[in-house]
Amino acid sequence: MKSYLNLLSHILENGEKREDRTNVGTISSFGHQLKFDLRDGFPAVTTKKLAWKGVVSELIWFLEGSDDERRLAEIRYNKNRDELTDIDKYPTIWTDNADNQGKNLGYENSSLVKKLGPVYGVQWRNWGDKDQIKELLDSLKNNPTSRRHILSAWNVAMIDKMALPPCHLLAQFYVSSDQSLDCHMYQRSADMFLGVPFNIASYSLLMHILGKVLDLTPRYFIHSFGDAHIYLNSVDQVKEQIKRTPRELPQLKFPDINNLEDLKDLSLDDFILEGYDPHPAIKAKMAI
Repeated sequence: MKSYLNLLSHILENGEKREDRTNVGTISSFGHQLKFDLRDGFPAVTTKKLAWKGVVSELIWFLEGSDDERRLAEIRYNKNRDELTDIDKYPTIWTDNADNQGKNLGYENSSLVKKLGPVYGVQWRNWGDKDQIKELLDSLKNNPTSRRHILSAWNVAMIDKMALPPCHLLAQFYVSSDQSLDCHMYQRSADMFLGVPFNIASYSLLMHILGKVLDLTPRYFIHSFGDAHIYLNSVDQVKEQIKRTPRELPQLKFPDINNLEDLKDLSLDDFILEGYDPHPAIKAKMAI
């Protein structure tokens, strides 16, 4: 993860100050790329603690195709819907988006249901009645050398209906002759301190899940950035993180699965980062 820290340093030293949608302000730099070899270990950031259960629960939520933030809370906290009425006890990384942008768009917003519109999971599983995940699995299995192994969330006709337009919007997958699986993801807007470690872990986990289903070995995750930025309210936290020495990467362990439906039989505790020994968490407020 040293390359990630190097990119943080580069943005601080060479980026430009810019106004942004959230009115927090950023230091921004455009057009970068990171590459991780998943055979060397799972790329969970070690210079601060990764919210691992948040990563796993959100990806499962995406793969379900849900547009309801409270469904994410059900997965994250392993609670029934009627147990989640005290929102302050059971927030998710999407709660503020639901309570602000989602509500402003006129979507249902209550203690039991918080709709977000056609966000990531909807596009992945139901883009105009197309199930992209199902088609991706089929094409990776039956036409591995295809150049059309694409997963997209940037549905132009529905952007204005989403509580948050997709930041990580396009991924292309590649199956090598030795049955390795690669993924190249493009992210148009990247919160380098809070969001990017989460995104790296999420797509790496997706590669491992697809690998289990298809009997492929996850290899390279390539992460390309458009606007890579550090929010001004996170600058001190980034400087603290850069001072820390990265530690050994963990190994991801979780049970074998034959298809995505098997994920429903697993709990978040089944997804283990073996040997994960990060530095303490560094808190910062998410800009929405």
